[in-house]
Amino acid sequence: MSRPGFLLSAWPWRSVAYLLTGAVTGAVALLVTVVAVALCGALALVLVGLPLLVVVALGGIPLAWVERHRLRLVDGCAATDPHQVPHAPGLWAWLSTRLRERATWRELGYALLFAGVLWPVDAVVVTAALLVPLSMVAAPLTMATVGGGQETKVLKLWTVTSWPTAFGVTVLGLLSMALCCYALGVAAGARAALTRLLIASRESELDAKVVELARSRLRLVDAFEAERRRIERDLHDGAQQRLVALTMTLGVARLDVPAGPLAEQLAKAHAEAGKALEELRELVHGIHPKILSDYGLGAAVADAADRSAIPVDVDLRLPGRLPQGVESAAYFVVCEALANVARHSGADRAEVTGGHRDGRLFLQVRDDGRGGADSSAGSGLTGLADRVAVLDGRLAVSSPPGGPTLLLVEFPCELTEAADRSA
Repeated sequence: MSRPGFLLSAWPWRSVAYLLTGAVTGAVALLVTVVAVALCGALALVLVGLPLLVVVALGGIPLAWVERHRLRLVDGCAATDPHQVPHAPGLWAWLSTRLRERATWRELGYALLFAGVLWPVDAVVVTAALLVPLSMVAAPLTMATVGGGQETKVLKLWTVTSWPTAFGVTVLGLLSMALCCYALGVAAGARAALTRLLIASRESELDAKVVELARSRLRLVDAFEAERRRIERDLHDGAQQRLVALTMTLGVARLDVPAGPLAEQLAKAHAEAGKALEELRELVHGIHPKILSDYGLGAAVADAADRSAIPVDVDLRLPGRLPQGVESAAYFVVCEALANVARHSGADRAEVTGGHRDGRLFLQVRDDGRGGADSSAGSGLTGLADRVAVLDGRLAVSSPPGGPTLLLVEFPCELTEAADRSA
């Protein structure tokens, strides 16, 4: 509206269309509401009208759908539907979903407010903003036709008896028409803002987007972990088995070849094949250790502690299995933390403790090193925090100069099955 070309644009007409259609829609909504309530009251005596009360309660949904589409007349941002998709097909699932939603009752309240208060305001604003300037602009015409060229009444408030005065009133009407266009724009904007606040607020849209982003993030995490397990199985059952067969073949060939240059070359090839097999096993273990899939987080952390370069004490109290994504993230966080301890802390010993209580997994990695861990120094703490945050977890580090260093990790999760004690 602050642009110079507002009066020559389509926005004044769109504002009039928005308010005028609002008046018509509100009148229809009022009529339908009165008829529905009267019908329910009359049929409630024979218990037939009780199901109609559900229909009345859901009556705000179609009206809100119309209102969200009418917002396009004056609002450039599309209003999204706040309703959730039913969890199952069928009418009953749809009804149960809608009746439990807050948006349904907000829309019902808006429908009652619209039918009782808002549409009369729309009608009065449009009528006043159009009738007053048009009657002033038409003063010479009404003076020439109805008044016989002698006089005319403007809005039945004052009488015009001369042509110069009539044309002056016309000029004044044109000026007031320009002002009314701005007034209509302000009224339509305020009306649209109220509608969006009640049934299509941007905050609720942002909340819905945040929820969907969180769900999509979890789906990506699950897909990523499934892909890691697939790669681990392919390497374990494919390339690793072929290297084992190659190593055995080279070993047998060494036994059948007499001493000499060929035997030396076979010995070197056998040694290289063994090194490649060891590296592949470490790679497979780093992608997704089989012990984690088979026996869970406790056994996998104990195995990582056995393979650590420094002594590690483990005390994990887990009465059951955790979700796969949480187990995988927790395991690799512990492995990365132990690797950081071995590389940067100068510690002589470390310990991993934790457990599950109150719907959360708690892990603690402590070392007796020199401390001073800094995420900006390439210690991998930023990567650990990102991995934990993906699952809505929290990570905290305490590492004063001189030590000790304490890393705390927390994941919200529930147990999925009983622990396998055979590990």
